[in-house]
Amino acid sequence: MHDADITAAWVRGWAVSRGTPPPAEEPWGYRIEVGRDVLRHVLPEPDEPTVRFLCESVTRPYSWLKVLAEPEEVADWITPGWAIPDDPGFMMTARLAPGGPGAPAPAPPAGYAVHRELHEGVHLVRVLAGDGSLAARGQVAPTGRTAVFDQVETYEAHRRRGLGSTVMRLLHAAAAGAGATTGVLAATVEGRALYTSLGWRCHGPLTGVVRDGGATAP
Repeated sequence: MHDADITAAWVRGWAVSRGTPPPAEEPWGYRIEVGRDVLRHVLPEPDEPTVRFLCESVTRPYSWLKVLAEPEEVADWITPGWAIPDDPGFMMTARLAPGGPGAPAPAPPAGYAVHRELHEGVHLVRVLAGDGSLAARGQVAPTGRTAVFDQVETYEAHRRRGLGSTVMRLLHAAAAGAGATTGVLAATVEGRALYTSLGWRCHGPLTGVVRDGGATAP
């Protein structure tokens, strides 16, 4: 897939995963209404004039720009009132097929239980500890031939036990079973190591920029 196709697939699937209205296409990329007062903007081919224009025109607190460029470059483009969080991001993809990397997914360690659910087209996987608390989770939104993996997380007390791999492999199987052939996700530095070990490929940087303010973030 070309970078523009990857970005379009990610934006479309992210909106399905988060239950937001469909993305609106703009000359510079995509705009998503995340909440009543919060916007998310995705710029597949960013440049300084466009980023500066959005920084000056978007005034809603805790609105985001998601820019496919290195954070050091983006830092020179933003205006006062906007900030780049410390954790860099990466756009990643993987080929999806029944019996994908590491399949079948291993059973969770003793004391953990896996719960799977399908809700409005989104496949959710949760791993619960013995006391019923949430130990790891993730979800995937298939949208035709692509599927966006989202909100994959292992809670600190349960890390280094293979729960992240278990979640990802179950999501892989669910997406492939729904007919998707390409997985797309936005990774953190920590997440990138896990996804790489499972055969995912990094396509480039994804820098988040957030507007300061007193509203509640989405």
